[in-house]
Amino acid sequence: MTEKPSPAPPDFERALGDLEATVDQLEHGDLSLEEALKQFERGVALARDCQAALKQAEQKVEILLQKSATAAAEPFEPDDA
Repeated sequence: MTEKPSPAPPDFERALGDLEATVDQLEHGDLSLEEALKQFERGVALARDCQAALKQAEQKVEILLQKSATAAAEPFEPDDA
């Protein structure tokens, strides 16, 4: 019995780009109601893919920090530049 390979991690950049394009289409309002609903549903799925990719990255960072005795997690504060 062969093992089923684990699913590939979501491609964050691709999913985010597709989500932005979907939002643009919806914002322009040139779609029929049926098509708008399809695009909205697609957008929700893409948003979930993005969330999954971010969660996976966060988990990897936590694992790496746990393996390093000198590293510690610090809150991220972006520059106001």
